[in-house]
Amino acid sequence: MKTPITELLGIRYPIIQGGMQWVGRAELASAVSNAGGLGILTALTQPSPDALRAEIARCRQMTDQPFGVNLTMLPSTNPPPYLDYAKAIMDSGVKVVETAGNSPKEFIALFKEAGVKIVHKCTAVRHALSAERNGVDAISIDGFEAAGHPGEDDVPGLVLIPAAARALRIPVVASGGIADGRGMAAALTLGAHGINMGTRFMLTQESPIHHAIKQAIVAGSERDTKVIFKPFRNTARVFRNAISEQVAELEKRPGATFEDVRALVAGARGRAALESGEVNEGMLWAGVGIGLMDDIPTCAELIERIVAECRESLSTAARYTA
Repeated sequence: MKTPITELLGIRYPIIQGGMQWVGRAELASAVSNAGGLGILTALTQPSPDALRAEIARCRQMTDQPFGVNLTMLPSTNPPPYLDYAKAIMDSGVKVVETAGNSPKEFIALFKEAGVKIVHKCTAVRHALSAERNGVDAISIDGFEAAGHPGEDDVPGLVLIPAAARALRIPVVASGGIADGRGMAAALTLGAHGINMGTRFMLTQESPIHHAIKQAIVAGSERDTKVIFKPFRNTARVFRNAISEQVAELEKRPGATFEDVRALVAGARGRAALESGEVNEGMLWAGVGIGLMDDIPTCAELIERIVAECRESLSTAARYTA
């Protein structure tokens, strides 16, 4: 396949693995890249910039194909050393970075000077336009169906993707609710130049999380995710389990604040659940697309299947209008 995204990133298929905390490690990123997509390491999964350097080196031993690093910048009273993580990415010779969260404006010149392509992930066209003005190379637009933080506008991909494609001059990657080749065909038809998938790649053989977690999530339907944190203006979509149900109940209380749920949603607790396989012991991220997932394939099997389904879907649609 050839699109502006494959040309920009030097990959065979316009398929990007989303940057997922605790999941974006060398095993998964290298498998995606070897299969023709763009694998993504997650910078803040690593405890330090030096640990990120080591993970990049480990990934490079596992693939000779392009891969990227996600650097998510969020408001914090005690922020990580983002500049040091950015330097680790550049010093290691990585040529693609996926930025998310706050504007990457302060790092754009540094990345550009190092020859790094910047794909900025955002949830609204207005934010995408701002990032385009600041000089990013592509936008990954995240619809309300997505896992993680889909923003506060609640706009689904069917509207958000073409709105972004219409407004932007740089390549657009569609994200949120995409799990198969039909979704990829739809995204391309709506004006996107590629797709980004998080949950679907989390539920693969190479994903470095406990198999019991994969089995529980893949058994879920499109009704088995939950939107939380909305009262705190930090909306998140997660898997429906005992923790997310408890958070939802606590949020309903008059005067509830994030402090009331902080212990339940702590990152360390979620990481422990991913590693132990205890589904109800931590917050697990998952998008609505789990309703379209019913197996745990290898990354190579998944990507080849999606590409074949996409081609078939586009061919079928073309016959309808012939």
